[in-house]
Amino acid sequence: MARNGSDDTTRRGTTGADAVEGLLAYAATRPRWSRSALRDLREAVTRGRELAAADPAHTVLLVRALRTAATLLLKRGRAAEALPFAIEAVELSRPKGEALVACLWCLSAVYEALQQYAEAAAATEEAAQIMPPDQA
Repeated sequence: MARNGSDDTTRRGTTGADAVEGLLAYAATRPRWSRSALRDLREAVTRGRELAAADPAHTVLLVRALRTAATLLLKRGRAAEALPFAIEAVELSRPKGEALVACLWCLSAVYEALQQYAEAAAATEEAAQIMPPDQA
């Protein structure tokens, strides 16, 4: 299905996971000053939480929504708002290790933007320990 706008996610026949993916994709294409992008991010995270609560298999999607929200908020200069999303993404990805390295890098970038350098270094060090030596 071609995505033309965030309202595509509410069309009949759109699965919950497709709706979250669509909202994330749409938010990523919006200008950095767009309020609708922030609204779409928050809706994607809310829907991702609902899906993960109903079926833990959707936790990976929720982690991606949280990490995307943190990344886009950080790009918009809103590091303080990005921090809770980044922390939650790391916490949810820890048990299975799904995308943990990417979440730790995101968390490190948020901490660095907040000038919390010790926390940023700790997240980076943890990510480096997880990565295979040839990829570090």
